[in-house]
Amino acid sequence: MSTNRQHHLTEDIENVGENDQRLISYVEEIMKLNHSSAAALVVLKNNEIILEHYTGYHSNSVNSTPITETSMFNVASARKSYLGLAVAYALYENKIKSLDDYAIDYFDEYDKKLLANTTIRHLVTHSHGLHQKDDGALFREFDSGKGWAYRGINVLMMTVLIQRLYGKSFPELLNERVFLPLGLKQTAWYTYSNEKLVQVIDNPNEVATFKLGSIGDGRDSNLHTTAREFALWGNLHLNDGLVNGKQIVPKEVIRLATQVQNPMYKDKDTPQNGLFWYVQDTPTLQSEIGERVPKGSYQILGITGPTLLVIPEYNLIVAKMYNKRYNYGGDNYLHYLREFSNEVADIFK
Repeated sequence: MSTNRQHHLTEDIENVGENDQRLISYVEEIMKLNHSSAAALVVLKNNEIILEHYTGYHSNSVNSTPITETSMFNVASARKSYLGLAVAYALYENKIKSLDDYAIDYFDEYDKKLLANTTIRHLVTHSHGLHQKDDGALFREFDSGKGWAYRGINVLMMTVLIQRLYGKSFPELLNERVFLPLGLKQTAWYTYSNEKLVQVIDNPNEVATFKLGSIGDGRDSNLHTTAREFALWGNLHLNDGLVNGKQIVPKEVIRLATQVQNPMYKDKDTPQNGLFWYVQDTPTLQSEIGERVPKGSYQILGITGPTLLVIPEYNLIVAKMYNKRYNYGGDNYLHYLREFSNEVADIFK
């Protein structure tokens, strides 16, 4: 099943039908290559949906439900962008005094020598150098600020910290301050299944399963949302928290989250980050954002296939969804992510 909507197009988009099909074809090609059973694509420009496309099924099982605009995908680690906004609130409200505060001032449960000079900045930009063994033991891979590595411990640490600072989980905080005012009713951390949730394929030769957490406090990877609401989450950031004339989120909070915040790296090919978002500054070879995407753009992604790309220079949001873990052929994921963002930039420049 697929649905396309085009309306209120601006004059700078030429050959709309051809460009729509170019993006749709790319999304469906990757869906087949990855053995995903589902795909969704939503494009917003100038606060209007200009393209919406749904294809496939909720699972790879027989007689599975077709994908529609109400289908809710597990966005996996793309939930970091939601956590990033909560961290930005904590900074704005002085619950965290500075990104350069030492982590040891906030986390008594970790070895102080191991944390050493690790700061909040390091934790939210993947430059902390911490990692966990299979038994949960923490160890150091590199000195904080001297490298970049995507690990899970920093996400857990910041999730716990927000709960301590606010006396509630970051999903609860965002629901009160953002989701309800914005009208997001299909974005939630699910601990039980329902007919709108898209199942996740771990192995193409096995039936997909629901990825549900045991708790909805943000520690588990169980955030589900529709492609539309994922795009609206990006549009909230694009508009600096202003929606329909109302400042839902303070402008400074959005900018804290989406501007480059990482330390200076010796290796100039290292990815750049805001508060968990990948940010385009000077293009780097290890970045998930392609080199033709304008400076100031930012992106978040997850292992199950969701990608949310925000290009302020074009006033553009692109949200795409899949339901297959380890997308883009494993080691080739970086190539396909960069290629897609470059394709978007070429179409809408």
